[in-house]
Amino acid sequence: MRFASLPGNLRGAILMSLGTVLFAVEVLFIRWMNDRGIPTTTQVFARSMGQLLWVLPLILGAGLAVFRTHRLGLHLFRGLASALTWGLYFLSFAFLDLATATVLSFTNVMFTTLLAGPILRERVDAARWAGTLLGLLGVAIMLRPGTDIPLLGALTALGAALAWCGITLSSRALSRTESTQTVVAWVGIVTSLCTLPFFLWGWAPIGLGDAAILLVFALFTPGIIWFVTEALRAGEASAVAPFQYLRLVVIMAFGWVLFAEVPDGWTLLGAAVILTGAVVITVREARRA
Repeated sequence: MRFASLPGNLRGAILMSLGTVLFAVEVLFIRWMNDRGIPTTTQVFARSMGQLLWVLPLILGAGLAVFRTHRLGLHLFRGLASALTWGLYFLSFAFLDLATATVLSFTNVMFTTLLAGPILRERVDAARWAGTLLGLLGVAIMLRPGTDIPLLGALTALGAALAWCGITLSSRALSRTESTQTVVAWVGIVTSLCTLPFFLWGWAPIGLGDAAILLVFALFTPGIIWFVTEALRAGEASAVAPFQYLRLVVIMAFGWVLFAEVPDGWTLLGAAVILTGAVVITVREARRA
């Protein structure tokens, strides 16, 4: 049976699952590059340049017209939010084990719910509030007194999740008036310009092997967005979106097999609560949309 002939939700689930695996591979690359001493600033710059390379054909094909906009400030904010999110997200893996950093990144959906009302004037219903409170309870369980989770690492991961809200909320606002091509083109340019000074400031000489790793990393990571976008195009969002959370299972398996990282019972309980809240909000958001 050809892939295109499969039911839409099944195709969407497969594509989202592939994106999930690629997301997990990205995390492994980050951990690998940290262990090799590649500066986080270099990693983030490679990530942003990779995205720019992916959108370069779009820019060359459409010309400067693709940048035409009446919402320059919001595009700049969207790019700044992306650069800040990547920087803090990548840095969190220097402090935390793979599973903990990943779980805390899921709190972005709770922060988005809290901010969607006052910023976008969206009505936050009971299901979304319930998911948000569950998520915050999960964070409290994970970061309970006496935990071995480094506070600086947890704050870095939560900072990345909060910055992620800037991406989500600005994307929603831009989608009302801007084309996808214009949004993507501006993101590629702004993130590259934002990360360049930090790349130069944190520069450290690297060998050919590390350069090859960075090149592969830069070229495959934008594929995550492609898989997610195509998954949501193929199937219903409420059926497809929850599959993105499978990445926690994949990342926990990688952490256990490759790095002997086994979260304790309290961390697993907190992770389960956060994951439940994130799924509740995601499904409700998808049905509302």
